Amino acid sequence: MKTLMVKLSIGCHVSVVGGVWNAPKNARDLGCETFQIFTRPPQGGSGAILTSDDIEKFRSEMDRYNFNSFVVHSPYYVNFGSSENRVYYGSINTVTQELARANLLGAQYVMTHVGSFKNAREEDVLKYAAEGLVKVLEKYEGKTRLLLENAAGSGNIVGDRFEELAMLMEPLAKFKTFGGICLDTQHAFASGYDLRNTSTAVEVFRQFNKEIGLKWLKMAHINDSLTDLGSRRDRHEHIGKGKIGREGFGAIMEYLASHIPALPAGRQYPDSSIMPLILETKHDTVKADVKILKQIRDKIS
Repeated sequence: MKTLMVKLSIGCHVSVVGGVWNAPKNARDLGCETFQIFTRPPQGGSGAILTSDDIEKFRSEMDRYNFNSFVVHSPYYVNFGSSENRVYYGSINTVTQELARANLLGAQYVMTHVGSFKNAREEDVLKYAAEGLVKVLEKYEGKTRLLLENAAGSGNIVGDRFEELAMLMEPLAKFKTFGGICLDTQHAFASGYDLRNTSTAVEVFRQFNKEIGLKWLKMAHINDSLTDLGSRRDRHEHIGKGKIGREGFGAIMEYLASHIPALPAGRQYPDSSIMPLILETKHDTVKADVKILKQIRDKIS
C-alpha cells in the first residue's frame, strides 16, 4: 500500500486586532490556505477572555472563508530556561493557558520557543526546561498539540541544535498532547544548517531524522534569512530575497512533500494530512511570499 504524504498548506501570521474572529478574513485577504495567530499580546499582558460568543463567531468566520486549520504561537516572553521562579512558573502557566485557549478555538497546534539561560550548565538547563514542559502537559487535556520551535542560536539560547530538541522531547513524547517540532527555516540556517540547495537540504533533514525523527516534524515557519549561514541571528527576509534563496525553498518543500508521511486518522487534529508552512515575514509583501511558495509547491507536486 502506498504511503500517503502530507499536504503542504501555505499561510502566514495574521492580526487579530479588533477580535480573534477577524483572523480568517485577514488570512483570506493575503491568499492564505492556513494561518497563525497570537491569542494574547506577544510581548506581555494577559489575553482577553474568549467568550462562547467569541468562539462561535470565530468558527463561523472559519467556515465562511473556508479554513479548516490554523495554529497559535505562544508569547515571546516564555522562557523555560530562566532561573527566576516568576518567569519559569509564569511560562508554565502561560503555555498551559495558550493550549487551553487554542483548543477552544480549534487550533491544530500551539508552538513555543523554549527560552534561554544564564549562569548555569547547558545540560542542567535542558533538564530544567524539559521538566517545565512536562508540567505544562501534565496540566492540559485537549486536541490541540504542543510543538517546540527551534531557535536561531543567539546568546545562551535553548533548542537551536537538533540534539538539544531531542533531549527536550524525550520526556514529552509519552504525552498524547505533545505533537513534535516546528522547524523555522531561518532559525535553522542561522544555527548553521545549510538549506540553500537540494544536496545540503537533504543532509539537514538526514540529521533531523537521525537526532529527532521525521515523524516528529509537524510544521514549519518558512522564512528566508537576512543574515548568513551560522550567523546565530534571528532576522527574517522575504522568500527569495535572503541568503537561503528560492532554490533552497524549492529543495525544502520538495523534501517535505515526498518524505513526511501523514499519520493515521485520529492521531492529529484536525487533519492528519496537513503540514502548515507559515510565513513570518513583514506584511509589506507577505502576500507575494504566499504566492511564490504556492508556485514552488505546485511546480514540485
